[in-house]
Amino acid sequence: MKVYKSEDAQKKILQSYDKLLAQWGCDKSERDIATIYGSTHVIECGDTSLPTLVLFHGVGDDSALMWIYNAAFLSKHFNIFAIDTIGGPGKSIPNENYNKDFDDILWIDQVLDGLKIEKAFFAGVSNGGYLLQYYTLKRPQRVIKGISIASAVPAGKRKGLIPPLFKIFLPEALFPSDKNVLKLMKKICGKNCNVFTDNPDIMFHWKSLLQGFNNMAMSFHKVRVFTDSEVDSIREKILYLAGEEDPFQKLGGKEALLSYHMNAVFYPDAGHGLSHELAEEINQKILDELK
Repeated sequence: MKVYKSEDAQKKILQSYDKLLAQWGCDKSERDIATIYGSTHVIECGDTSLPTLVLFHGVGDDSALMWIYNAAFLSKHFNIFAIDTIGGPGKSIPNENYNKDFDDILWIDQVLDGLKIEKAFFAGVSNGGYLLQYYTLKRPQRVIKGISIASAVPAGKRKGLIPPLFKIFLPEALFPSDKNVLKLMKKICGKNCNVFTDNPDIMFHWKSLLQGFNNMAMSFHKVRVFTDSEVDSIREKILYLAGEEDPFQKLGGKEALLSYHMNAVFYPDAGHGLSHELAEEINQKILDELK
């Protein structure tokens, strides 16, 4: 499964990835962890004596973009490991074993083992928030506590990410001109959308992802619906942070969080880019909850 539509697209995206990474504002190192599904790219920052925080980004983006406004603050308080999802854009490279038999839990197990992480704090955005929840369900002994951002509990009537993705991202994502990329960004964000639109490197990178990333490469990551008892088992370990203007929350995410009595905080005027739009507030909330 090709992650990028062409070699030129890959080169363009990875060059802009490095440009965003240079804006993190903190010292960092990069490494690749071997798994049975291919190599997984990890960005590490923060002193090794600090508590460990593992970060998962969302679908259709990568670590460089996702944590650009969070890494500098969080790395003062945590030893951070930001993981590029295998099959997603970024620097992870899937192999022939990355197929319909792919297992998210086994993949994360092997990444953590390769990093010599026995247990940690976790945070994830959007689909990264789902990965955090699923891993907490299957490996509770490895998750101390987690923060699920711009995500919702995958239970009840929620049947996965694909229908909401179509409703929200189409038609603009099919025709990623400058005009449509700007329109889509404003569609998914709240009033602080300018944290994206005023940064030309972010907008260039996101447009490049919409043009050059092969979305089918993420098709082997399956989102499953949790039973009521499974939701009960993760409730005390996970805090949900969501924007009131997030279109995913409006399409059932908020309703699910409330109906299942999850620990959730909702932010007025914020959208799906919550960790960017309200970076200072979210950074402090993560610190307060995990430390």
